Amino acid sequence: MSKSGSTLAAEVPTLMLRTFAAPVELRTPRLLLRQWKDSDIDAWCEMNADPEVRRYFPKVNAREDSMGELERIRGAIAQRGWGMWAVEVPGVIPFAGFVGLNPPGFPAPWQPAVEIGWRLCQQAWHQGYATEGAMASLSFAFRQLELPFVVALSVTTNAPSHAVMTRIGMTPWPGVEFDHPRVPSDWPLKRHIVHRIDREQFIKP
Repeated sequence: MSKSGSTLAAEVPTLMLRTFAAPVELRTPRLLLRQWKDSDIDAWCEMNADPEVRRYFPKVNAREDSMGELERIRGAIAQRGWGMWAVEVPGVIPFAGFVGLNPPGFPAPWQPAVEIGWRLCQQAWHQGYATEGAMASLSFAFRQLELPFVVALSVTTNAPSHAVMTRIGMTPWPGVEFDHPRVPSDWPLKRHIVHRIDREQFIKP
């Protein structure tokens, strides 16, 4: 059963989102999380036309759909300095997908919140890249943005994403499920669950 909005209100503090004058880049032992380049566009559109990559979405994306999403992603980074960063594996994969942070742009009882998310091309699967990039994103969320918590959203059957969420220390938010308002009402996977990690869980004394 989902929690009511009034019950959740006591658990969701007001968020103050820090912004940066220039886009932030994050580096990990293997990855560069960076601002997007025009040279990423073809690989991005190809990735979103892959039925396996889009397995837990209502449909694959036409190029115009991918370009619209890219415009929103790039605009968010330009506005805040952070967001869903393009992932590069230097010397291996010039563009592997994205990993990063984003305030969901739709109302929900668990809002306001910042979501962590990832989407990688098949070439980048099973390498630990999603986990590595997500850990760097969480560190930025809690150390630089000083967020009280971060959420992750997924359809109930998305086991690969659930595994990443577990590896980065997230757990299901008890009782918090919702029908995603941005998917078709008759789509069988419209039900989503919310994973969560609090700052105190990530940054231990």
